[in-house]
Amino acid sequence: MPGHSSVLSESQITLPRLMAALSDPTRLGIVRVLSDGAERGWGQFRAPVAKSTLSHHLKVLREAGVTQTRQEGTRCFVILRRDDLDARFPGLLPALLSAALADGVGEHVTESSEED
Repeated sequence: MPGHSSVLSESQITLPRLMAALSDPTRLGIVRVLSDGAERGWGQFRAPVAKSTLSHHLKVLREAGVTQTRQEGTRCFVILRRDDLDARFPGLLPALLSAALADGVGEHVTESSEED
């Protein structure tokens, strides 16, 4: 089974790109769903946006170094790069997730137990 692939190495993740990626409520919602460390199939995310828009949000997160994707046949899976983000910017991700939870940012993004 192929491993995860990412666009950026840990050292290439920049604060401006990271903050830009996490400035969107839908993308922050995706990160909230992924924050438990479990890998999810793209079809497991539920958000009130078109599938193409959700795909765009997932691409922005991947290109910013926030997530990694893995392809298995025709299915794609995504996981949060929590260890890399914590190593590069200690304490930033927990602070952002805590603030998002407190303010309800991203709560419109949920997951289903089954993939489409």
